[in-house]
Amino acid sequence: MASIKDVALKANVSTTTVSHVVNSTRFVSDKVRHEVELAIRELNYVPSAVARSLKSKSTKTIGMLIPNCSNPYFAEIVRSVEDHCFGAGYALILCNTDDDPHRQAAYLQVISEKRIDGAIIISTGEDKDLLRLLKGLSVPTVLLDREIKEVDCDLVETAHLQGAMMATEHLIELGHRRIACLAGPTNLNSSAQRIEGWLAALAKSGLGAEASHLLWQSDFSSQGGFATMQSILRSPEVPSAVFVCNDLMCIGALSAAHQAGVRVPQDISLIGFDDIELARFASPALSTIAQPKHRIGIAAVDMVLERIQGDRVQARQVILQPELIVRNSTARFNPKE
Repeated sequence: MASIKDVALKANVSTTTVSHVVNSTRFVSDKVRHEVELAIRELNYVPSAVARSLKSKSTKTIGMLIPNCSNPYFAEIVRSVEDHCFGAGYALILCNTDDDPHRQAAYLQVISEKRIDGAIIISTGEDKDLLRLLKGLSVPTVLLDREIKEVDCDLVETAHLQGAMMATEHLIELGHRRIACLAGPTNLNSSAQRIEGWLAALAKSGLGAEASHLLWQSDFSSQGGFATMQSILRSPEVPSAVFVCNDLMCIGALSAAHQAGVRVPQDISLIGFDDIELARFASPALSTIAQPKHRIGIAAVDMVLERIQGDRVQARQVILQPELIVRNSTARFNPKE
């Protein structure tokens, strides 16, 4: 691999002159610039990103942590983030924590030690070291999707509570009165807000008396949704509708209903949350609450770039509104004779 010395020798200039041409740090005559650029092309010289970052104090790199790369919701967010980073001239380094607090702590430590310009983080819930590690990050940081109230940094997320209310109110408008909630982990702020929205909608319609018996916990995975739905269908009083707090669990719940011979939506209505691309290809296609994933990714990148470029110092929050998407997994309540 050619070095800067090889380029300087071929162009008959000093290595300092080559550096000025590559980094545009000082005036170089057109004739000399042409000779250097010609030598670079002929030798296939690639400037060292590390060396350039030491001079510019910028790596044009952003680090991102996600909890589960197999969850299509996070994959769709990452695509938006990566596209916007690329358009802004930044590379994205992606770290998958696999919902493992120890792995998350290790990656946060790596991010704090590497030369990156900013970080976008979707946190894993249970991590006693998370606050300390986040507070120790020396680069601009944006929390995405999952708020951590004790940390003073940028945040972009959907209005989870309002989205859950929209889902539950949709079921109520269809005549359902016994509406269960298949929720994610309560230690995640986003999950807790969705439960709160479900409870608020039930209370508003005078249906909150039995809510404690209609709340079921899972882990935001399709397997978790499948297993928990099996338990719901074996319960003494099966609900006529279930608000499932993410689409992956809802797809698992749909599979469990099919396996048990329970028809969706004729026997039980299901509505999810996220509107992942797979939701409209399920059978039946899932009614769901759409998160504006593309806008979330763009907002997160814009916020971290604002801080990197010094355009803003104070932390701020961007809360985006969800949308009700009605498909075929919800229907009007049909009392069994």
